[in-house]
Amino acid sequence: MKVGKEGNRILIIGVDKEVHSRIMDQFVPDNYTFVCTTYGKDGLLKIRDSRFDVIIIDEKLVDIEGIDLCQTIRLENQVTPIIYISYHDDSSKKIRTLRYGANDYLVKPLCYEEIHYKVNNFIKLLGKSINNITSDKVLIGDHIIDFKSFEVKDSNNKNYRLTSRQVKLLKLLVDKNNEVVSREEILEKIWGYDVYIKTRTIDNVILSLRKIFEKDEAPNTYFKSVRGVGYKLTL
Repeated sequence: MKVGKEGNRILIIGVDKEVHSRIMDQFVPDNYTFVCTTYGKDGLLKIRDSRFDVIIIDEKLVDIEGIDLCQTIRLENQVTPIIYISYHDDSSKKIRTLRYGANDYLVKPLCYEEIHYKVNNFIKLLGKSINNITSDKVLIGDHIIDFKSFEVKDSNNKNYRLTSRQVKLLKLLVDKNNEVVSREEILEKIWGYDVYIKTRTIDNVILSLRKIFEKDEAPNTYFKSVRGVGYKLTL
């Protein structure tokens, strides 16, 4: 379920739809965008394909444990704040959840006004940084990348919408312009050494970027392969 206008984006993952509704009710004046799901794996896919300013996880999910989802998210995304909702006011469980990457641990019954303040405070503290992307725009050829909106615009004003993976990989390569970035470093920083990810997956993301940035250029103009090592970007 998705409601609201584009701007600050909040992802809620949990089986209790009443909780979803009561949290969203607190933000009616703010016109935030809310994306809700009851499946942890679906939530993880949404995080990989889009950007969110705050993630709210209920420990009760349809398919996986909330704490496991929290840990998986942190392997891939070290910045976006996570608010974890639990049924257990247990200090050892709280510490374990915080150690696994949650920024806050709330126990039911919830104070929804408190959630409203906590979400807004997280957004203010981070200055709406997006997945550790802080520079706004970069020019590659005749394409302008806007890291905040996940969009690319070419000289003909054609827009392309990038996925979260594409943006993270682009930012990593831009930050190391003309330096070779190994496959191992890419896997660690973009995928968190997900056991299900193969190095071929990196090639597929690079190929998708080449189709955007090099469609009118000679192959490998910007994105260069270094055999047996990795990739580098030449601006």
